[in-house]
Amino acid sequence: VQLQASGGGLVQAGGSLSLSCAVSGRTFSSTAVGWFRQAPGKEREFVGGITWSGGGTYYAESVKGRFTISRDNVKNTVYLQMNSLKPEDTAVYYCAAGTVVTTGTSYDYWGQGTLVTVSS
Repeated sequence: VQLQASGGGLVQAGGSLSLSCAVSGRTFSSTAVGWFRQAPGKEREFVGGITWSGGGTYYAESVKGRFTISRDNVKNTVYLQMNSLKPEDTAVYYCAAGTVVTTGTSYDYWGQGTLVTVSS
C-alpha cells in the first residue's frame, strides 16, 4: 500500500492550500484516511480524518471551521482543503490509511509528508 501526499508549499497567512493524498494498493473504498501534521520540535498531531464511506469527517479543534476533508473514491484520493491559514499551521503534513479514523497514530500505512509553510 502506498500513500502519496502532495500540494504543500508556501502561503501567506490567511491564504489557502489544498493537499491531496493518493492511495494505491488497497481497496480504497474500505479505507479510512487520517491527516496529521508535525511541526519542528513537536509531536505529530491529528488534524482530521474521513471514514471509508465519506459519511464521517472529524477535525481537531485547532482546525475546525478552517479545514475540510473530502474524498473521491473513483480517483482513490483524499483531499485536505485548508483555508484561513495561520503561521501555527506550518508543519509537515502526513496522510495515513487504516480501517477506522482515530486521533492516534495507529494507522497501518503512512505517506511521506508534504511541507506547508505559512508566512506571517
